Amino acid sequence: MHRMKKPAILVLATLASALFIFATAGKSSSTKKVITTSAATSVNTKNTSDASTLFSELHLADAGLSPTVFNSALEGLEKLDSKGVIKKDDIITILDFSQPSNKKRLYVLDLNNKQILFNTLVAHGRNSGGLWAKSFSNSASSLKSSPGFYVTEDTYVGHNGYSLRLDGLEKNINDNALQRSIVMHGAPYVDQSAINSLGFLGRSWGCPAVPEPQHKAIINTIKGGTCLFIYSPDKNYQQRSTLLNS
Repeated sequence: MHRMKKPAILVLATLASALFIFATAGKSSSTKKVITTSAATSVNTKNTSDASTLFSELHLADAGLSPTVFNSALEGLEKLDSKGVIKKDDIITILDFSQPSNKKRLYVLDLNNKQILFNTLVAHGRNSGGLWAKSFSNSASSLKSSPGFYVTEDTYVGHNGYSLRLDGLEKNINDNALQRSIVMHGAPYVDQSAINSLGFLGRSWGCPAVPEPQHKAIINTIKGGTCLFIYSPDKNYQQRSTLLNS
């Protein structure tokens, strides 16, 4: 498959490290890839200055996203991309669960063209909390969200209408997402009226549900192999994630 042009932030720091990765990390899409401690690359190639510039050019501070969350997302994207997991590395979706659910905490970013494509509401799991997502699980029937990195898969029409499958890539953190039917879909409870009534957004069974008027456009933009990152400041996740710690 033809590779899309790399954003400036993903240029390797030195030619030597680029040659090393080219020689040792072949691309493969034949099997599901779950990132474990041994699989995550130890080469940190993100240019901090470039990332800071991109953050400013995207006007993400004005949209409520912090540099910490953005940098974490880019760090994971780079490592996944080097392993051949990501098919389209110019688009990234960030769900910032360090923000309460009454804020527009979903960001779909075009890294090449330096645009925020979507910035909207997104629900977390019913048992993860009310206003804040504080409790997470990788288990079936937990009705909780799972943090971490995902790759978007195919679409289908099911119980919740037009939906997007999400494949969790972090072992023992979110790698049961497909089995749990954790998908992106539209929902009527993801609406300002729910916030006005409850004080917080309606909640899902663990899926990142988005507003119904936008869900088809969002799904069609990010489907087919882009990176989706659910950020949480939860210490258990932060300490266990190999993508953030290697």
